[in-house]
Amino acid sequence: MQQFDVSRMTANRALRELQAAGILVRRAGSGSFIAEPKPIGQIIEIRNIAEEIRERGHVYRARVVQNDEIRANAEMAALLEVPVGTKLFHSIIVHHEAEFPIQLEERFVLASAAPDYGKMDFTQTTPNEYLTQTAPLERVEHRVRAEMPDARTHGMLGLSDAEPVLRMTRRTWSHSRLVSHAWLTHPGSRFELSAAFSIDD
Repeated sequence: MQQFDVSRMTANRALRELQAAGILVRRAGSGSFIAEPKPIGQIIEIRNIAEEIRERGHVYRARVVQNDEIRANAEMAALLEVPVGTKLFHSIIVHHEAEFPIQLEERFVLASAAPDYGKMDFTQTTPNEYLTQTAPLERVEHRVRAEMPDARTHGMLGLSDAEPVLRMTRRTWSHSRLVSHAWLTHPGSRFELSAAFSIDD
């Protein structure tokens, strides 16, 4: 107020607009702070999220909520285009950048294509690392949408009230088989997706 000779109302409005633009983070009882740049994921690449976070100079940590062997019900069978009763793995993992949850990963994996998936310690490696080695990528399908999270997602990602998420659906094929169907959900305020490529004449 003193520096720019404006009223308290004008200063508060400016702070609110900077917060809405993602430039400031306001914490009750602490004050206003310059926000960290949003992590940028490469939408047309399959990157290991642990590597992305470390390349930004931050600490990576994963919390494995579950990694279970299951038999596909009708809904799961449709996702992976397999018969009902097919053996699958179902994992839910929250990936953290520093102390912040940055991605909720829920994944169904065809067990015959990745037989050791259910035994893996995904606090030490990531599903991406394991699947890249075990079932080399042949084809990838991405779909991204913005949506409001359900209560479970809201809690796992530590979202503020009414905060939207970016939810990517990713399907991957190997050896002519659909081997993985994943939902990768990111807080809208802490993540963005980008792509850059050249066009050949």
